[in-house]
Amino acid sequence: MVLSGQVETMLESYSGLFTGIAVAVFLVYLFLVINFQSWIDPLIVLMAAPFALGGVMWMLYLTQTHLSVPALMGTLMCIGLTTANSILVVTFANQRMAAGDDSYSAAVSAGFVRLRPVLMTAGAMVLGMIPMAFGVGEGGEQNAPLARAVIGGLLFATFATLVFVPTMYRLLRHRTRLPRRQPCFPADEVDAVRERHPEHGDQEPEFRQNSARRPDGGSGRQP
Repeated sequence: MVLSGQVETMLESYSGLFTGIAVAVFLVYLFLVINFQSWIDPLIVLMAAPFALGGVMWMLYLTQTHLSVPALMGTLMCIGLTTANSILVVTFANQRMAAGDDSYSAAVSAGFVRLRPVLMTAGAMVLGMIPMAFGVGEGGEQNAPLARAVIGGLLFATFATLVFVPTMYRLLRHRTRLPRRQPCFPADEVDAVRERHPEHGDQEPEFRQNSARRPDGGSGRQP
């Protein structure tokens, strides 16, 4: 039995879009590896993507919407936005670890501090897609699956970004500690300040200007 006509065209479209989703996720992972210079952080970022796929399937099932090309296009949009929100969380957690926090404190801080940006981004997209999801207007029913897929995916992915991603960050980075940033000042200038202010003890002095910008190279000596 050979299928032809619109069925054949539809199967080709599905195959191309599923392949595109897989290639997109793989390329995003490689790009994040270059950006973070780590194999673990990109994996943590992409852990919210399965939640987005689950949300898409859940929304399509509840609305009795068939899987179509617009729905798959909405899935691609949802994965991209989910990845962007997860990058915000993981980047802030890395900054906190670089400042000296442990993985638990960094993950909790990232979840709380990035709560409002993630909710604002996802909420704006969901609210913007609601009119399209109802299929109002002439030809609106054709684009309704795209909006429904985006709404369902973001509802699940937002929860994963704020809860699941920090949790996995804590579990996968509990033995990793980023090197703490040290001030880049010449040793002779640091010693001079300590001699003038002995009450500071072993604390690193804070300078308002970077010594690298000084014409004398930060040595404090006159030419």
